[in-house]
Amino acid sequence: MINSLPGIKLFDLNGKTAIVTGGSKGLGLAMAAGLASAGANILIVNRTERDGEIAAEEISKGFGVKALSFTADISKEEETKAMAAYAMEAFGRIDILINSAGINIRGAIDEVSLDDFKKVMNINVTGTWLCSRAVVPHMKAQKSGAIINLASTLGVVGLANRTPYTSSKGAVVQMTRAFGIEMAPFNIKVNAICPGPFLTEMNIPVADDPATKQFIIGATALGRWGELKEIQGAAIFLASDAASYMTGSLLTVDGGWTAK
Repeated sequence: MINSLPGIKLFDLNGKTAIVTGGSKGLGLAMAAGLASAGANILIVNRTERDGEIAAEEISKGFGVKALSFTADISKEEETKAMAAYAMEAFGRIDILINSAGINIRGAIDEVSLDDFKKVMNINVTGTWLCSRAVVPHMKAQKSGAIINLASTLGVVGLANRTPYTSSKGAVVQMTRAFGIEMAPFNIKVNAICPGPFLTEMNIPVADDPATKQFIIGATALGRWGELKEIQGAAIFLASDAASYMTGSLLTVDGGWTAK
């Protein structure tokens, strides 16, 4: 019996190709590096060309995989189609998509503008939907694939002055569930990671605020911000065969926030 268990090879991503949107910094870059450490080739998708190139160069040198960058606005359909076409041309296949690109605009509902609300929804929700839609034909053709959406703990619990972000991440949660059911017949698994408070560029504007520091200590069971490396295991797991019986699921990495 023990000889029939594949063990550590379940997490082997050698020969796989992963697209990571928002992959030039923060959680996106951390996850891209994590997948590369497991052997995956990487396409970094980013709105800023030079940032994407630098990230791809670092991953290629650091892990010995093929890593390229592609510049795109993921809220535009034609650009997401071009992204998928470029990945197929450069790598010959698309095995993994991580929808990590996202923005957060904070403020009370009567202070945040309608344009700000639409901007958050356009990137976090529409962008996730469009990128997923762009890769699906290629994944269907090869009868396999893994799509990982970046939701949030704030997609399942509330927080004041975050209506644009919480609305968008709640939508990503439900998109993941519906999409996972839809893709199951094609052996394409769709899951979401729900990160808690990680000290990313997005959170730097509030990180030094004494009230925020106290809130993070009180809100999380571990009493601290998450480190970027602590998202990598979740990404590798969901991208790999180790998660072959998971779809439409949420994997929470939040220091115990939602457990309290």
